[in-house]
Amino acid sequence: MLNRKAFTLLEVLISIALLTLVMLALNHSVAILRDSNTHLLDYLRTAKTETKVLNTLYRDIIGSDGNLTISKDEFSRLCIEETANSLYELPSAKVCWVVLKQDKTLVRIEGNNYGLPVGNEEQVEVDVLVKNLELFDIYHDKDKVLVLMKERSKEAMGFMIQGIKKYEPEKKDNNTTTPTAAQPLSIDSRTN
Repeated sequence: MLNRKAFTLLEVLISIALLTLVMLALNHSVAILRDSNTHLLDYLRTAKTETKVLNTLYRDIIGSDGNLTISKDEFSRLCIEETANSLYELPSAKVCWVVLKQDKTLVRIEGNNYGLPVGNEEQVEVDVLVKNLELFDIYHDKDKVLVLMKERSKEAMGFMIQGIKKYEPEKKDNNTTTPTAAQPLSIDSRTN
């Protein structure tokens, strides 16, 4: 009967070889998991950015007076003459959503009484929102507004809002001097 008190050199080398194979497999699995997490984090950041952009556009339209100007070219251009949604604490703001030809970048321009293209003397804020757009379309029919946006190699996103009436300027009637029962008085709370 043999009494063995230690491992042989061959047994130690085989154990080291097996441990090396297991460690290589684990290292590869950890690298795949790290890449997967990085990809997921990038996707979540992009999705969060796109959702934030659409949420801001939604609030701009909902807070508007209905005076929406939509120009169509390769992409839609939306100008909202007056909206209560201001990212820069304006009481009411003119906001335009424009896709720049360079890099097909969507920008949001906020200010008061400016024209496009924006000149150096006009005080506006320009926010770069999304690059590499393939689609930015806006449709306004009756009381519905449909917005579609698609970034290159991403899924299309969009929303529809109902209840946004098309803007019709008030007609001034020079014959009426006093309010009647059909025309109630409007009281401005700022005069109190």
